[in-house]
Amino acid sequence: MLNKKSGIATLLLLTALTACAGNTAKESTGEFIDDSTITTKVKTAFVQSKEVKATNIQVETFKGTVQLSGFADSSMEIERAAQIAAKVSGVKAVRNDIRLKSAQ
Repeated sequence: MLNKKSGIATLLLLTALTACAGNTAKESTGEFIDDSTITTKVKTAFVQSKEVKATNIQVETFKGTVQLSGFADSSMEIERAAQIAAKVSGVKAVRNDIRLKSAQ
């Protein structure tokens, strides 16, 4: 009986440790809320700016790093979007993947 209980306890412990180890890349609820707030603040700053077309730029945030993507009319708009995002409270880094629209 003791060996069976020890085996079950060991199995439960290993399961718990595996679950904890697998969760390292995921965000906690607090981090998710913080990232959502940062994303909203960056989008709001874009809307308020006359230099950035907010509807053409997508914003995603993960652990304080803001990723910008989409298309811009000029290289100045691309740079300005990154500058605006970097000034938002809580932003740790900006990854600027905005591309210049091709002239057709």
